[in-house]
Amino acid sequence: MLLVREGNKAASQDDQARNRLKHIAIIMDGNGRWAKSRRLPKFAGHKKGADAVRAIVEKCADLDVDFLTLYAFSSENWNRPVEEVNDLMGLLKIYLTKEIEELHKQNIRINFIGSRERLSKNIIALIDEAEDRTRDNTKLRLTLALNYGGQEEIVNAARNIAKKVKDGNLAVEEINGKIFSENLYTNDMPEPDLIIRTSGEKRLSNFMLWQAAYAEFVFQDVLWPDFTKESLCNAIDEYYRRDRRYGARP
Repeated sequence: MLLVREGNKAASQDDQARNRLKHIAIIMDGNGRWAKSRRLPKFAGHKKGADAVRAIVEKCADLDVDFLTLYAFSSENWNRPVEEVNDLMGLLKIYLTKEIEELHKQNIRINFIGSRERLSKNIIALIDEAEDRTRDNTKLRLTLALNYGGQEEIVNAARNIAKKVKDGNLAVEEINGKIFSENLYTNDMPEPDLIIRTSGEKRLSNFMLWQAAYAEFVFQDVLWPDFTKESLCNAIDEYYRRDRRYGARP
């Protein structure tokens, strides 16, 4: 079971069992500002951010977190300068080429959520290969939200449900929250317990809008390339200090 850092007062065993941290989602923000503050090209920030990803994935696996979802590239990020987008896609190719075998050795499963439209054929092939290679791994499920937008995800779910109704496979009266969740990209994952955003910004930026209904939020001023295992533990400590009521009263 995932516990708070050694040295901190832990919650009761019953509370920890009820509020066990199964799914962490992170909005990785601040790569560009990290590079700018050091008078480096933005690519240097993104590359340093990839190193942070490696450390956080390793730490989550050590802590027995079941699910880790990282906001890697939003559907709005296409509006960035072409050179920066190309750098990000190039970095993704490197990651998928070099890191997958190591993830597989660590029994980590990787999958992707988001639209695959606008992604190049070679990136899609690498994504398919990574998912197939690690499909049966059970230690940690690492999900990269790539070309992802929460509003688009909700619209797609509504469209899928409407088609099922039109085809006679679903009655309007049967539509509920469970049905809707089953038509999201995350249909086989639990909703996030904890959402972390770095860089000091305090917004979701179109990330997991449906799934975040009862997530706990932790905002940290640290830029993503400087986000460490210690930063993660601080966020986890904060999570275990919260009283999750889900709208009810004790």
